[in-house]
Amino acid sequence: MPLLVPRVGLVTDSTGCLPAASLTERGIDVVPLVLVADGVERPEGEIAGEELTEVLTRAKKLGTSRPSPAAFLEAYRRAAAQGCEEILSIHLSADLSGTTEAAVLAATRSPIPVEVVDSRSIGMGLGYAVETAAEVVGEGGSAAEAGAAALARAQDTTLTFCVQSLDYLRKGGRVGGAAALLGTALAIKPLLALEDGRIEAVAKVRTATRAVTQMVDRSVRAVESAAAGADVTVHQLDAELRADQVVEALQARCPEGTSVQAVELGAVTACHVGPGTTAVVVAPRRA
Repeated sequence: MPLLVPRVGLVTDSTGCLPAASLTERGIDVVPLVLVADGVERPEGEIAGEELTEVLTRAKKLGTSRPSPAAFLEAYRRAAAQGCEEILSIHLSADLSGTTEAAVLAATRSPIPVEVVDSRSIGMGLGYAVETAAEVVGEGGSAAEAGAAALARAQDTTLTFCVQSLDYLRKGGRVGGAAALLGTALAIKPLLALEDGRIEAVAKVRTATRAVTQMVDRSVRAVESAAAGADVTVHQLDAELRADQVVEALQARCPEGTSVQAVELGAVTACHVGPGTTAVVVAPRRA
C-alpha cells in the first residue's frame, strides 16, 4: 500500500536539533545552516562532539552562514513533487540569523503556497515547535493552523543558558540586550535567556555554580507553571558533567511526568555561545 502524502509539507532548518529518526518519521525536510571556520565550510550536522569543540577552540576566524534562498526553493519543490498542496516552513529567530528572510524569498518562487514562521527561538525551542506543527498537520490541520500552534508553543517556551565565556557572543554579534555585559569584569557569570528571539541577561552572579543553580530554579518554575505539563531539554557542548547534574536536578524537582532529555548543541548555535555552554529549554505542552 502506498504511503499517504500529507497535504502540508514541513520544512525547517538544522538549528532545531531534532534527531534524524524523528525527522524521517514525521516527513520533515531540513535545510542546513553552515559553520565557517578559517574559511572552511561545514554544513551543520556534519561536525559534532569533540571535533566541534576542537574546531571552535582552535579556529582563528569563526562564523556561520544561512541557507541560500535556492536551498529553500529546492526543499519547497521537493514537497510539491511529493504531492503536498502547501508548505509550512519554520525557522530560528530572525534576530539571530537571516534564515527566515531566505525562506521568505524562496517562498515567492515556490510552486505551491508557503507559510513561513519565525519561531523567535532556537535549539529545541525551535524543535518542539516543529514537532507541534507536525502533530497539527497529522490531525489534518492547514499550514496556517499548524504554524499558529507552533508559534504559540515557541512563545511559551523558556530558554535559559550559561556560557563559559562571553567572547563567542561578542565575536558573533548575537548579544542582543546582553551587550552591556561585554565590558564587565571576567568574574561576572551572567545568566542569559532568549526572550522574544533576542539574547537578554536575566541575572549576574559571581560563580558558574550560582548561575547554574539559578538556571535550574528558573526552569523548574517554568515547568510548574505549565498547566498541561512540559517537555524539557538540557543542551550542552563540552560540559557533559554539568549537563548531567542539571538533568538530575530537574528530574528530582520537576513534577512527575515531565520529560527531561539531554541534547548536544548544534554546531551553528555552539559557534555563537562557545564550548562550556549549558542551556535548558522548557516547552509547555499543548492543552
